[in-house]
This record gives sequence, C-alpha cells and structure tokens, in this order.
Amino acid sequence: MPCFIRLLTPSGLEPVDYTADSLADAAQYEPDNGIYTVTNTYQVTKVLKLDAHLDRMEDSARRAGFHLELDRQRLRTTLREMILEAGYGDVRFRVTVSKDRPEVFIISLEPFSPPSQQLIEKGVSCITAANSARQSAETKSTAWMHARKALSDAMPEGIYDTFLLDADGYLMEGLGANFYAILDGTLRTAGQGVLKGIAQQIVLEVAPDILPVQMDAAHVSQIDQLEEAFLTSSSRGIIPVVEIDHIQIGNGVPGTLTKKLIAAYHAWVDAHLQAL
Repeated sequence: MPCFIRLLTPSGLEPVDYTADSLADAAQYEPDNGIYTVTNTYQVTKVLKLDAHLDRMEDSARRAGFHLELDRQRLRTTLREMILEAGYGDVRFRVTVSKDRPEVFIISLEPFSPPSQQLIEKGVSCITAANSARQSAETKSTAWMHARKALSDAMPEGIYDTFLLDADGYLMEGLGANFYAILDGTLRTAGQGVLKGIAQQIVLEVAPDILPVQMDAAHVSQIDQLEEAFLTSSSRGIIPVVEIDHIQIGNGVPGTLTKKLIAAYHAWVDAHLQAL
C-alpha cells in the first residue's frame, strides 16, 4: 500500500506533490531543517503518550531555533480523520514541520504491524559505529533522519540496528532507538547525549520494580561482559539484542530480566492507551 500523505495548513488539509511507498521512502521529500515525531496507533485510532511526543516536538523546535506552538486538538482530529480515510487499520505515522514553514505540518501514514513474536523470542544482532554519536542528540531533527540513511544502508544483511559510539567508545543509542545493557544485574542506559525516547520513559517507569537502574552508558569494551541487552522505540517497544559486533550477549537468547521488562512494558501500554 502507498504511504498516505497530506499537508495540514492553516486553511486545512492539502495534497502533496509526491508519492511514496513508505515513511522511509517519503523521508527523501521532507525538509532537512525541521523536526518530527514518529509513533503508531493501536486498535486503529488509539495512541500512546501522544502528548509526550508533541511536548518533544515543541522542545526540539526550540533547540533547533524556532518557535512551535501546537494546536493539539486539531492535530488529534486531523490524524483521526486521515487514519479513517486511509483505511489501513493500525498505522505508523510521522508528523514533520520545517523551520521555514512552522505553520505547515507534513502528516504521513503507513500500515503498521508490530514486531513479530518470533523476532522478540529470538532477539536481534546489531553492530556498532565508532565515533558516530550525533551532535544535538536531544533534538529529533530531520537533518538526522536524512544523515542516518548512510549508516542504515551500510548495515550488512542480518543486522537489525547500528549503535552509535561516542568518541570515548560508550554505547549511546541506535539509529532510531534507545539502547540498554544489563551489567552486574543493573540496567544501564545513556542519560545524556541521546534522544529522550518516549518508549524509554515507560521503561524507566517500570524498570525499578524489576532491577536497579543506572543512567550511564555501557562501554564498547564491556560488550562481552553484558548479561542482557535490548533497544526500544515507540513503534517497536522492547526488542532483545543477543549479539553486538559478532559478540554473543549472555546465553545468546533474550534474558529473564528483559522478558520481565517486556511484560511490564506491555501491561503499562495496555493501561494507558488513549483515543485520538
């Protein structure tokens, strides 16, 4: 199915002058001086932490040097109308705004299916990229959306994500995800120099009931010592990581603590869905 895309202008919805097969394909037509957010729906028109996404959009705009004050009810109403018109069922959607035209929103939808149970049960293999941690990481910018494509395109077959290392070799984040390591029974994740993920907010709320949490990144030299690892993003939730740079994590399968976190995450999501 093609991506369903509209411009939300002060006078209403308007068509765009391009077509795309997916959100990834549509990104090439979007400005490189803007900010955005991406998430998905549940039960067609229910959302999770949408206000947190919109809060981050306003904060990202401020960090990018322009003022953005969102009409949240208008965005919610528009998203609902577009989702029902598209007829895709659950969707993954992106809302983008440029510094040049902060009054116009690019709203793009694609059909959404969550990660397969097989992927969750098996876990994924990832790699690292040296000295690749991004500047202004707390801004969810379209400049990074475009820049990360080179790293994504360079991933070998069978690799799920690339983890960005800072200049000192600390594991900061994925291309579009937060990264977590379990070391000595403690959950470790970078507290600075990364995008504050919406899924990360949920993990940090449920995790203290399961294990201690430390807001410090693990180092690349500690990969062979990690007991468990996983990544998170809004559209994927928790994805277990069982190999990094061809080094097996723990027993090479999703670990007990990760499974407990997944269960707690899903329970939190089920209890906090909101209608658009």
